[in-house]
Amino acid sequence: MLYVILGALLLAADQYVKFWTVSHLAEGGSAPLIPGFVELLRVHNYGAAWSSFSGMRWLLLGVTSAIVLAVVWAVAKRHVRHPLGLTAAMLIISGGLGNILDRARLGYVVDMFNFQFMSYPVFNVADICIVSGAVLGAVYYLWFYEKYDGKGARNGNADADRRS
Repeated sequence: MLYVILGALLLAADQYVKFWTVSHLAEGGSAPLIPGFVELLRVHNYGAAWSSFSGMRWLLLGVTSAIVLAVVWAVAKRHVRHPLGLTAAMLIISGGLGNILDRARLGYVVDMFNFQFMSYPVFNVADICIVSGAVLGAVYYLWFYEKYDGKGARNGNADADRRS
């Protein structure tokens, strides 16, 4: 339940920051956040990362939805039970839903965080969740999955032990 609450809070934060950005900045408009480091810059992203697949709204909606549903399925089927894996899943789900909502409602994703000290694509809270979740998911899979949640894991048969 904690993961659901945290995911809902992150989704709400994503939608709030996007709402604030749209309410306070014109498209292309900016405001300092941490001067010299990060500014808020309102951008409408019609693609995915680095504007790849730009204009392919339905493909991006379908792919993002399939990924979110696959992660939900893995958690619901209890293939992922370790806290690190559940945290990664929650981050990917909440971030994916945040961008799905924008893309379905607006036809684009609202991005706003722009690094001023380097050239990097403008991004949003949902993107932070997705990237953080993917990194944590990789760490979980490489170093924790087999030990804690894999078929031969000592905790992998926890449900079978309870039924005996």
